[in-house]
Amino acid sequence: MAIINRHSNSSSDGANAEYGKKEYDAGVTAQPISADGVVEYQDHHHLHRGLKSRHITMIAIGGAIGTGLIIGTGKALAQSGPASILISYTFVGFLVWIVMSGLGEMAAWLPHASGFSGYATRFVDPALGFALGWTYWCKYIITTPNQLTATALIIQYWCPPDKVNPGVFIAVFLVVIIAINYFGIRFFGELEFWLSSIKVVVIIGVILLSFLLAVGAGPGPATGFKYWKNPGAFAPYIQKGDASAGKFYGFWSSFVNAVFAYLGTELIGVTVGEAQNPRKTIPRAIKLTFYRILFFYVLSVFFLGMLVAYNDPALVKANSAATSAKASPFVIAIGNANIPHLAGIVNGCILLFTFSASNSDLYIASRTIFGLAERGHAPKIFSWTDKRGVPVPALAISALFCCMAFMNAAKDSSEVFGYFVNLVSIFGLCSWISLLVTHIFFVKARRAQGITDAHMPFVAPLGLWGSYFALFFCVLIALTKNFNVFTRSPKYGNFDYKNFITGYLAIPVYLICIFGYKFFMKSRRVRPLEADFYTGKDEIDREEEAFLAAKAARPAAKQNWFYRTFVAWLF
Repeated sequence: MAIINRHSNSSSDGANAEYGKKEYDAGVTAQPISADGVVEYQDHHHLHRGLKSRHITMIAIGGAIGTGLIIGTGKALAQSGPASILISYTFVGFLVWIVMSGLGEMAAWLPHASGFSGYATRFVDPALGFALGWTYWCKYIITTPNQLTATALIIQYWCPPDKVNPGVFIAVFLVVIIAINYFGIRFFGELEFWLSSIKVVVIIGVILLSFLLAVGAGPGPATGFKYWKNPGAFAPYIQKGDASAGKFYGFWSSFVNAVFAYLGTELIGVTVGEAQNPRKTIPRAIKLTFYRILFFYVLSVFFLGMLVAYNDPALVKANSAATSAKASPFVIAIGNANIPHLAGIVNGCILLFTFSASNSDLYIASRTIFGLAERGHAPKIFSWTDKRGVPVPALAISALFCCMAFMNAAKDSSEVFGYFVNLVSIFGLCSWISLLVTHIFFVKARRAQGITDAHMPFVAPLGLWGSYFALFFCVLIALTKNFNVFTRSPKYGNFDYKNFITGYLAIPVYLICIFGYKFFMKSRRVRPLEADFYTGKDEIDREEEAFLAAKAARPAAKQNWFYRTFVAWLF
């Protein structure tokens, strides 16, 4: 790997003046460095690189596992059947890996704190960076309440809402995650390391237990593929009287649920601004993403389809608006096996999953609006950080919007959950589309400027063609994700306006952001030879050099035993 250090002299004209700004010069006063080699800026406008390699590794494996996999798969199974969810989760997982590979290529070259919007601004168009940043932030100020709603939904397994208002639990968890994010990046990283470690252990345990139950090693007989035969591998959806049309509708709806399950995988792209030695950790994180998709998601839905029928009364009840007990299909599977007490234990672990997911989602929201402010796309106050590198104003405004979760106290949990899934999925797809477009422009620009693969710390394995492939299917899913609103529904008649609004709201918001910014700010597309690959890169290179020098000077630290054992097994 070759690291190129030079300033950009390109794009000094008015339209692209921001590309020519030098963020670091040789004459700048050296910043204090902590004992572990982390540069600690004192200007109140920098994040601190406090996330260690083991933090990034475990966050890559388990950081984003939450309601999408643990609860959302129940809705997917009930609507689509076991074969549909296996196909859709595998295919969407492949798309996610392509998105992550493209993001990894850009982040490994320039692991700055501006997040995704910074790459779109530099390599495509400032208007795209503006739209991507704001829609991504909107996604996470919705996702965090969604995860908090899920905690109330899971707690109802033990405590029905008529005994304790769900708003009480939401308030408790909200205060805790705000405190964790305020304590600083080192505390956040260490906590997420252990939470992600627990997630990994639990998911592996659930998968092994599912396998044993499927082959008859549990209390009951082997289930095998009996549910694939009766009631069937593909569930009819909407048009239940027309078998072919109904099964196709069910199959296509599973892609939307799969998208929701994978949302948050791009968390690694947000953490690079606070990661130590990011050019080493990012390629490893991308590889771990592939293993996570293959092992956690694909195997989980495969065994789930063997243990729970899509018409199981408990599954139908859990996905109805009348109740939210036993919300997770994995808890239902264990309950069907009549294993005493285990369902409650697993449900407790799932509660930990959603708590961790809500914690990391609030982190993403705060860092996203910090990146927007850093690029001048949001009020400058949100780029202020305290002496520990915590963007306090950005955290405060993101936490304020988390109060949307209190709608759960007045509305039925399952109904609110469904609307949040709709909103989050379309915002997530817009983000993936923007990242793929940015990667395409990035590759074309670096080739035009003579930056070869040999210069890159990491290169997306499928290159441009992979991004084009994923872009086509992400656009297709985004446009058709709420096809059910145009079909005849027994509940809403010919047109379901509520799901139409929540399902497609993000698209006009996204387009208004792009074209509104272009109209008012007169921005234009970045040409390949104008793209700025170097501004700020020397600052990041020097941070990395300081970290590696400090690491070489001190005695080798004893690695965490869990991390050492797990990574050795994985690689």
